[in-house]
Amino acid sequence: MLNVDTTPHWVDSSEELARLCEKWRGQKAVALDTEFMRSRTFYPQPALVQVGDGEHCYLIDNLAIENLEPLRELILDTSVTKIMHSCSEDLETLDRLLGAIPEPIFDTQIAAAMTGLGAGLGYAATVKTLINVELPKSETRSDWLQRPLSEAQKTYAALDVAWLPHVYAVLLKRLKESDRLAWLQEDCEQLVAAARNPQPPELYYQKVKGAWRLRGKQLAALQDLCAWREREARLRDVPRNHLLKEAVCLKLAQQLPEHPAAMAQPGLEGRSLREHGDTLQTIISRARERQDAPPSLPQPLTRRQGECLKALRQRVNEIAEREGLPAEILVRKKELEELLQASRPSLEGRLRGWRGDLVGAVLLEGVEAAREESESK
Repeated sequence: MLNVDTTPHWVDSSEELARLCEKWRGQKAVALDTEFMRSRTFYPQPALVQVGDGEHCYLIDNLAIENLEPLRELILDTSVTKIMHSCSEDLETLDRLLGAIPEPIFDTQIAAAMTGLGAGLGYAATVKTLINVELPKSETRSDWLQRPLSEAQKTYAALDVAWLPHVYAVLLKRLKESDRLAWLQEDCEQLVAAARNPQPPELYYQKVKGAWRLRGKQLAALQDLCAWREREARLRDVPRNHLLKEAVCLKLAQQLPEHPAAMAQPGLEGRSLREHGDTLQTIISRARERQDAPPSLPQPLTRRQGECLKALRQRVNEIAEREGLPAEILVRKKELEELLQASRPSLEGRLRGWRGDLVGAVLLEGVEAAREESESK
């Protein structure tokens, strides 16, 4: 039976935090998690940081502690592995709180997939599968900024790190035995890099549904509108859609109205139109004058490309089955689509590393064969 004290230890003083962080920096690994709120803000509002050292669970009240520097030094200490589960939002929260991204990290959700347990496995399911411990899930929608927290909240938060060190030990052993630890390290390094380098505002237009239909000045307007929305949302710390909905950006770019009164539509009317109308009109007017409109976005796959996509996914599924991996972690559908749409297909992003070693040649050969067949018809 695993010996873990799941009692929540509340930490709300700078002195105790400094003492604990000094102790944790003497360990090879610690479990790390956060609780935050984000319903009405662009950025996560850090409310609690949980640390598990394999024996006890600590809840760090960042709202009460004046000096969080020892915690910042801990998460930046590269001699201590930070064990986390599905950590993308936690990385963002810690960056918001401490101005730092933990490194190195060991994401147990990714590790579980690499050991054949399935893609996107939740924390409770991972704990149950690997160490046969049942975890309750009852406080996920709590107000974590309230004080004092309820005992149920504290217990829930503590359990989120209580068993991570033991899950980590099992997964680390399996990854070493299967010679896949380097895969996990590569993926975790990519998570850290992505957290440190969020997508530039100028590229957000590429995410808009239906943007592929636009060309020239329309696409330039969409790019500038989305970039303004992104910067303004960050500056005001409000959700993007509270500022301006994506569909409104698309419609404005399609119509290119010549004065604010012509912009009125659901989602941009009344107070919203009065507040943003002149600014949006200026953005659209400048977009009309741009000489550097962005290149057209890829259109949806043709019927032939769709057939090729199915064939490639089948090949990926075969390799994934052979390797005991979930196909979802091997290659994403979006990555296959980009290969098929590229004028010069090449392995980019995640496909350059261990994934490329496994499936790169198969993907490139499949795309090239499809291209040659299409050109011969």
